[in-house]
Amino acid sequence: MPLKAYAEFCVAAREIDLPGEAMHHAKRCLIDWMAATLPGGILPPAVPMIDALASDIGHGSARLLPSGLSATARTAALINGSAAHTVEFDDIYRDGLYHPGAPVIAAALAAAEAEGVSGDMLLRGIISGYEVSNRIAVAVNPAHYKYWHTTATVGFFGAAAATATILGLDETQSMHAMATTGTMAAGLQQVFRSDAMTKPLHSGRAAEGGLLSAEMARVGITGALDILDGEVGFGNAMSRDVDWSQAVKGLGDDYTITRMTQKNHAACGHVHAAVDGVIELTRAHSLKPEDVGAIRVGSYASSKEICGNPDPKTAFEAKFSLPYCVATALVRGSVRSAAFFPETLADPIIRTVAAKVEHTIDPGCQAAFPKARSAQVEIETTDGRKLHHHAPTRKGDPDAPLTDDELAEKYRELAEPVIGGEQSERLLAALTTVGDLASIRKLPLPSLGQVSRAAAE
Repeated sequence: MPLKAYAEFCVAAREIDLPGEAMHHAKRCLIDWMAATLPGGILPPAVPMIDALASDIGHGSARLLPSGLSATARTAALINGSAAHTVEFDDIYRDGLYHPGAPVIAAALAAAEAEGVSGDMLLRGIISGYEVSNRIAVAVNPAHYKYWHTTATVGFFGAAAATATILGLDETQSMHAMATTGTMAAGLQQVFRSDAMTKPLHSGRAAEGGLLSAEMARVGITGALDILDGEVGFGNAMSRDVDWSQAVKGLGDDYTITRMTQKNHAACGHVHAAVDGVIELTRAHSLKPEDVGAIRVGSYASSKEICGNPDPKTAFEAKFSLPYCVATALVRGSVRSAAFFPETLADPIIRTVAAKVEHTIDPGCQAAFPKARSAQVEIETTDGRKLHHHAPTRKGDPDAPLTDDELAEKYRELAEPVIGGEQSERLLAALTTVGDLASIRKLPLPSLGQVSRAAAE
């Protein structure tokens, strides 16, 4: 029964000597989560959610980001978890087609604030959530990903596992927390094909649901302990031929949190390899927009299925448009937050280049997926040259990771416009040494106050 193994780990994670490398990467994940959440917290859906949940605001020990408004743990997990997935800069577990940070850390931080636990215990909870949910994500994918959004579905289990560790649940309670959350887990990929605000809500609901399930398990509410591997359980209902023995293999010895992808571009991860390739060719050959006759990108099928939109109309659609992101990379030299500002979306030069992008499925890239997210990029210039680059992975993936300094720069780029340089540096310093905090309530989170809905829109 996989839940038993996961529960045993959640309990053990409170006290065992966790590897220093795992603890270091947990801090990296927390810094990266904060970088994505702060700008997401001043945008929809997070801001209007504060209005929708007004009766929960001003109560409880958890805090919303970046307003600093107090909230119940469940509400903080829901809103912060949604904010973390809004600007498409949150981390990825590549092998599982999964963004663990958005739901897991939102739940873990809310629970840690509510309980007043140490920074060390927060990191331990984060590790529990990642190790459990990363393994479930690998077990059910890639079949699961055809219809389901892994961050929404598997994220429930990660949030429950993280919260179980932080709340100090015993083995039986931890099993029931994950069992209960398993029957809540949902989130359809249809939202990827829409400009709706629902996709970020997926991670928020996972964070809230996992935390709620752990809170209920603490007072004796039970769930179906075979929810994962039962005849009509999660595995059979949402995937096929799942090997649950593999899904617990290495737990407690091999720490998946040390192999996370921290995004280097502010768009869907399926466009990153192509963007890397275009940036490399543009820099190597000093290309200008007027030099480009055609851009041919061959990548894996999911990149085209999810990011094939050739003419995005909104910022959300543009983040899921490989032609737009590739064109922006060539024209601007990067695909960071400014790539999705209204004036950039309307840039006629970017649109002209985007119209020259041909996006196809490359057999080699498809064969390497999902273990590698790669792209073959060819730029044909107006003077007849054909320039080629193979991006075998993405900058930020575990085989080409951001350094600690590069991760800190990413954090600064995203945090400073929201909370200012002085406050962002103070928070970064605290996050870097978060394991030393006697209480996570001492973490110097920003407190900007209420952000108006009109300003966010």
